[in-house]
Amino acid sequence: MALTAYLDDFVALLTYLAVVSSAVSGALEARQREMDVVGAVSVAFVTAFGGGTLRDMLLGRTPIFWLLDPWLTVAAFATALVSYYSVRRVSDRPLLVADALGLGLFSTLGATYALQVNLSMLVAVLMGVVTGVFGGVLRDTICNRVPAVFRRNTELYATCSFVGVWVFVILMRLTPDATLAAWAGTATVVVLRLISVRFRLRLPEPRAVEEQRAGPAGE
Repeated sequence: MALTAYLDDFVALLTYLAVVSSAVSGALEARQREMDVVGAVSVAFVTAFGGGTLRDMLLGRTPIFWLLDPWLTVAAFATALVSYYSVRRVSDRPLLVADALGLGLFSTLGATYALQVNLSMLVAVLMGVVTGVFGGVLRDTICNRVPAVFRRNTELYATCSFVGVWVFVILMRLTPDATLAAWAGTATVVVLRLISVRFRLRLPEPRAVEEQRAGPAGE
């Protein structure tokens, strides 16, 4: 009973961290796109709750997670306001870090809930990826740009989530320490995302695209 209560508290902590970091990402992205505070709060809410909402719908978990805990809504709202008004100039670095944290935390949470209902490892990984990336997809769509996960010639995004969730799921099979597995999986996602942006790591493109960019020989 004590272990179950501990795990519930730990999942709640991860949820709050994921919501806050995603709300920061959404609010800063909205401000960078010159939206007003209403737009920033709206984008923050969509970013913070989009992935988890889709996860709960796919897993048949009702009520949806943020309806069960109204303080999550308060946290997202307060975070959006503070982020919108406290940052003098929005640069790419805080956006990148906040987005990477949200991606990592929500990816781990998605896989956690899938494992709790005894789904297979592969389905748990896919659920983690969907949970991690969907909030960002909605954010980018509302901000009128092609979502990062769908863009060609962009740094690794969903791949980071995929690898990190596999780390988490495998560790959950090898060790009873769920805390270690969760932090290791989350850290893997975040570090891979930051490294991919720093060194411009991308998935390979089709040969025809590469040849088109290179141009005819002799040009």
